[in-house]
Amino acid sequence: MANHIFGRSTKGQLPTAVSGDGCYLIDAAGKRYLDGSGGAAVSCLGHSNAHVRAALHDQLDRLAFAHTGFFTSDPAEVLADRLVAEAPEGIDRVYLVSGGSEAVEAAIKLARQYFMEIGQPLRHRVIARRQSYHGNTLGALAAGGNEWRRTQFAPLLVETSHIAPCYEYRDRRDNEATEAYGQRVADELETEIQRLGPESVMAFVAEPVVGATAGAVPAVPGYLKRVREICDRHGILLILDEVMCGMGRTGHLFACLEDDVSPDMITIAKGLGAGYQPIGALLVQGAIYDAIAAGSGFFQHGHTYMGHAMAAAAANAVLDEIKGRDLLARVRTQGEKLDAALRVEFGQHPHVGDIRGRGLFRGVELVENRETKAPFDPARKFNARIKANAFEAGLICYPMGGTIDGQRGDHVLLAPPFIIEDNQIDELVTKLSGAIKGALAA
Repeated sequence: MANHIFGRSTKGQLPTAVSGDGCYLIDAAGKRYLDGSGGAAVSCLGHSNAHVRAALHDQLDRLAFAHTGFFTSDPAEVLADRLVAEAPEGIDRVYLVSGGSEAVEAAIKLARQYFMEIGQPLRHRVIARRQSYHGNTLGALAAGGNEWRRTQFAPLLVETSHIAPCYEYRDRRDNEATEAYGQRVADELETEIQRLGPESVMAFVAEPVVGATAGAVPAVPGYLKRVREICDRHGILLILDEVMCGMGRTGHLFACLEDDVSPDMITIAKGLGAGYQPIGALLVQGAIYDAIAAGSGFFQHGHTYMGHAMAAAAANAVLDEIKGRDLLARVRTQGEKLDAALRVEFGQHPHVGDIRGRGLFRGVELVENRETKAPFDPARKFNARIKANAFEAGLICYPMGGTIDGQRGDHVLLAPPFIIEDNQIDELVTKLSGAIKGALAA
């Protein structure tokens, strides 16, 4: 059969996924794969949730789609109400989109329009962090700080400033307390604002727990609070990107709740639809919405499938499951078990430098030398070998390279479904260990 799919890679032939069973995906040959990363931290309820499937059938029988230029829909209205009820203080409006990149793109454009509406047109600059990832549309890619993803598109990207990440394993000094380290790197934001001119800066964008590019790196205590103080001092919007780390992944519906910070905007996606429908959202403070309402009355942005009734119905059913089955508590419990199992297996491993994360969002950083933290030679493609070995063994995980600077460093990101059982945690760690052992032997 001819293959006309333009996939992520032109190399190799992918197996065909035909069904799902809880934490497992099954291919056309009947092979089962434990989804240890939820794809890309998406499939938080696994692949066969009966409640979400039933909700989609019910919604399809009622209404699939009505364009938001003409109508709203009950599922969208209910979803917005539910998200606001759970969100940090001051969040009052929800702009529904189809994915994480769209949510970040909308946030950047809304930030610019907000300042235009309130009479501060000089504000246009965005500050973000190195080794961040905020999506693949041009605005989101510009905000991201991963050089490997940015390089070939650099001429198309709006200029963005990138300060240091909050990356304790690599950057905290030996004689420095954790909180003091957090304050020091947060203060880089103040320095960059002063360099650019405070009147020109509109937003700071950050992931509370950095996902794909660095491997589940959480902000240290006090870091985001200091960032919030700096943004407030200069009238700058704080945009927190929770596309990967939000919607329960860390054990809280919004990851920033653990940091006790209320941002001006939050972007969510991935776990919001749990893979059952493509959906994302931008949540904003009421004051931002009010500024648009009192001014032009129109956000100059939009996508055809925003507020899609089927997608919103899926997200409502996902929230039913997360809240009704107390899965946030389960994420915290099973996350501790996963962390413990990883530490038993890899805590003294000569090529594991760091084990980190929150909830069921965990990262393992691999190193050539544990004592010096020296990374493997990128030419070895160590992360790719781990991924291939794990997949062959029936484990889906998310290894990446360029952990340190977009070039050097290897990590494995783990983000299994919230329903993962104890024996499946053991299976995950055992298969990951074998994959790492095989990569080292190659």
